[in-house]
Amino acid sequence: MSAVFHNYNDVNIKPPPPIPLEGLLADKNDLPAEEEEDERNLNYNPPAQKSLQEIQELDKDDESLVKYKQTLLGPEAITADLSGPNVSVTRLTLLCEDAPEPLSMDLTGDLSVLKEKSFTLQDGVKYRLKIHFKVNREIVSGLKYRHVTYRKGVRVNKVVCMVGSYAPRAEEQEFLCPAEEAPKGVMSRGQYLIKSCFTDDDKNAYLSWEWNLNISKDWN
Repeated sequence: MSAVFHNYNDVNIKPPPPIPLEGLLADKNDLPAEEEEDERNLNYNPPAQKSLQEIQELDKDDESLVKYKQTLLGPEAITADLSGPNVSVTRLTLLCEDAPEPLSMDLTGDLSVLKEKSFTLQDGVKYRLKIHFKVNREIVSGLKYRHVTYRKGVRVNKVVCMVGSYAPRAEEQEFLCPAEEAPKGVMSRGQYLIKSCFTDDDKNAYLSWEWNLNISKDWN
């Protein structure tokens, strides 16, 4: 159930490649240590945090730099939504050319309903996972997506990927994983529970949710 993601916008330095990590079932108390280990494995050092206003105030007399920052941040940064969390995760979509219809989950409502339904993938198909989110006020650095996959109560896989740093925008932003292959074969078919979360450098957990993925012989 591994998936490796990458998507950086123009405010980022090119990141190291994401690293899927395997492991045994962990207690919740182990999560901070796991996050530190994840960052070491990603070879990622968080940058010094500056507010959007601080960045806009820097080098105001340098016309070329001012124009560059306007291009980088965009006009939406000034009029961004000031209510709610700085980052809002809105949707997660499974993209598969062979699927009879798009597989998408709304992450803005009651997340408990996601545990009551399953998203089905035919075994062995190629698919992509896309996360849609909004940055509302300040530049956010080191966004990370991680999920842990369980089967019959046993953790079988963990994926951590660095999404990147993003400026506020009025519109949704997204990142897309490369094509992956669903588990294949009779023994791999069945129900998987996936626990997902979206965090940043400061360990802000913007959203945590659980969802079910069913690997089936066919789409029905």
